[in-house]
Amino acid sequence: MASASFAPLRHRSFALALGSNFVSSTGTWMQSVALGYYLTVTTHNAIWLGLMTVAAWLPALIGSPLGGIMADHYSRQRWIQANNLAQAAAASALAIAELTHHLSAPLACYLAIVEGLCSSASWSAWQSLLPDLVGRDEVLAAVSLGSAQFNLGRILGPVLAAGTLAIGNPGWCFAANAVSFIVVVVAFSFVRSPSRPRVTSRPALVGDTMIGLRAAWWSRGCRNAIIGVGTVALFISPFITLVPAMAIDVLHSGKVGTSLLVAAQGAGAVIGALTLPALAKRTSRLTVLRGSMVTMALMEALYAYSPDFPLAAAALVVLGGSYVGTLTGLNTSVQLHAPVQERSRILSLYVLSLSLFYPLGAVIQAALAHAFGVRLVSLVAALAFGLVLALLSFFRPQFWHEMASAPAQNFISVAE
Repeated sequence: MASASFAPLRHRSFALALGSNFVSSTGTWMQSVALGYYLTVTTHNAIWLGLMTVAAWLPALIGSPLGGIMADHYSRQRWIQANNLAQAAAASALAIAELTHHLSAPLACYLAIVEGLCSSASWSAWQSLLPDLVGRDEVLAAVSLGSAQFNLGRILGPVLAAGTLAIGNPGWCFAANAVSFIVVVVAFSFVRSPSRPRVTSRPALVGDTMIGLRAAWWSRGCRNAIIGVGTVALFISPFITLVPAMAIDVLHSGKVGTSLLVAAQGAGAVIGALTLPALAKRTSRLTVLRGSMVTMALMEALYAYSPDFPLAAAALVVLGGSYVGTLTGLNTSVQLHAPVQERSRILSLYVLSLSLFYPLGAVIQAALAHAFGVRLVSLVAALAFGLVLALLSFFRPQFWHEMASAPAQNFISVAE
């Protein structure tokens, strides 16, 4: 089973890109934990956690379609490098502001807007590049390895952040994140991909986005996955934003508890990312996707009312695995169904759905948590998502089957 999960690593360019992204993910999670800690201890208001999520994700409304268009027209590797340079500059500014005692919650949000814009613009290029670096039958495993490296960073990053915060301050974590972006810039100088059909028209934000939108709409495998990820982002994803509030204000476990809960989710996500592709090969991709969604709703409810820290951490491990199983399953559906020439633009719409509904759900749930408590809000969100799954399965069961395998012409030869 393990060989199927790790098969994409035989491709040198994929392994190189994945490794550099792991370094960047580690830096990103160091910064995320440090920022969550900074905002919680300086404001003691969960609304700022929601506003930070909005600042980091809403720029994707522009960055995601722009990134998809640029990635379809020009070198995806160079576009990724340019955006990582900009993110390195923003993280450096954040570090300098904290180390010189000039950081404030509003300034942190402003810099998050810059990083969010560049991150979303780069993400579409990376996702559309991924299927060209591996074989067609390795796409799910490649997407899962992408999630695994991100969530390994979710484990290592908080651990490093906890140690750094114990001996220093959040500014050191921000500086480490800046360095991690430079690692990506260097690594992608050596990533090679096969040639693809050239888009000869000039980039046009509205026109090209509409082309991608029409292509996604007529491909039900793409359309359903984009709707699905938006639903997950609205109801389930906000638990990530509220982890510091749960750890500090509910479980009273402080900054160490915050790091450990984030790491618990990451551990579960890594386990899921490394085992679910093999399970999907033995059963089916859709079986794993549906099972992950049901498990996710159950674990969110258990996490919401865990009476102590150990049970909450255990619930987050399973929740992390089912969450990554859901997102990789939906992402893979888009990868397999999107036409080659519009792949980046369609993937940008997937990012757009996640990036719009995640901050919307986060700020709503953060505001409600401030008024009614994190536990109650998380439980209601889990029950609402479970109800959506039940209604969808009963009234429109074909929704799932429309995300089955796509025709082979959506792929081009892989570069070794």
